[in-house]
Amino acid sequence: MIELMADTGTGPVYDLGSGWGGLVIRLAKKYPERKIVGYEVSLVPWLVSVCFKKILRLGNLEIYKKNFLQADLSGAHVLVCFLHTDGMRQLAQKLAAGEGFNGFLISNYFALPSCQPEVSMRVNDLYQSPIYCYRLGELQRAT
Repeated sequence: MIELMADTGTGPVYDLGSGWGGLVIRLAKKYPERKIVGYEVSLVPWLVSVCFKKILRLGNLEIYKKNFLQADLSGAHVLVCFLHTDGMRQLAQKLAAGEGFNGFLISNYFALPSCQPEVSMRVNDLYQSPIYCYRLGELQRAT
């Protein structure tokens, strides 16, 4: 996922379900000039990631205990996620509602229903996990 970030410009990156903070922390360290935002609904993973943010003094990282489906995502330039099939369906509905997105969606393992990614690749892991990259503006026009 981080490899695909290289071609996404310099705008804000939102992680939709940031969990324990592994990806948002790596992104905040790799891209200190970019605003990185994480959304997580589970209390303990959210608390752990907030602690890591403070310990590592990552001023470009914001982590919210909130469901991304209720969040305003219009400020994002890149959305990253590792959501289950139903979560991807709900995300596709939110994106189709058109909140003014004009950027990228990078998804780990699960594809958006009825949408073709601009780029897809396989990770060199045990499962050969697929990674999908979509252009959000094109997605909105297609749905």
